[in-house]
Amino acid sequence: MNIHSTKSQPADTPSLDAVLERNIQTLMERRKEEEASITKHQGFAIAIGRFIGSFGFVYTHLVLFGLWVLANTMGLPGIPRFDPELFYMATFAAVEAIFLTTLVLINQNRMSAAADKRAELDLQVNLLTEHELTRLLHLVSAVAERLKVTSQVDEEIEELKQDMEVAAVLDKIESADEREGEPSSEDPPPRQ
Repeated sequence: MNIHSTKSQPADTPSLDAVLERNIQTLMERRKEEEASITKHQGFAIAIGRFIGSFGFVYTHLVLFGLWVLANTMGLPGIPRFDPELFYMATFAAVEAIFLTTLVLINQNRMSAAADKRAELDLQVNLLTEHELTRLLHLVSAVAERLKVTSQVDEEIEELKQDMEVAAVLDKIESADEREGEPSSEDPPPRQ
């Protein structure tokens, strides 16, 4: 699959501004597509999540719960004491907390999925960049050889000219994680 632009490019390379504008436009179009695919329920969760993450939510609750407590402990003119033990308020707050927590988790799941997509895109771009740089190193080495230019770091350059094996890098990361997670002599043995 060719991920590079299939549009014919002019003889000269596009300016950095043109490339930047194209990339921004692409990202904005993708964001609009993702927003258009949001369901009614997800939109509701997003709107509620925005509100509960605002000072308006805090101030609303301060006023409501403050009036509730004042009305039921000290009494307010024209408002009978409807919850003197504050049992209903505690129940309401507990039920509200359940729903708010669920809405926050829904929003976090959605944001996590978007972050995963961005991380995957970053990884793919980085891998492509590494591959392109490896090819560029081959080209520069060939030019240097043809011009009879020598370097003191020829061994390092030869190593850099090799394609990176992603699986090998992941294996090294995992083995480092395992070594870090191994219990030391001071740690108690794991339960079985």
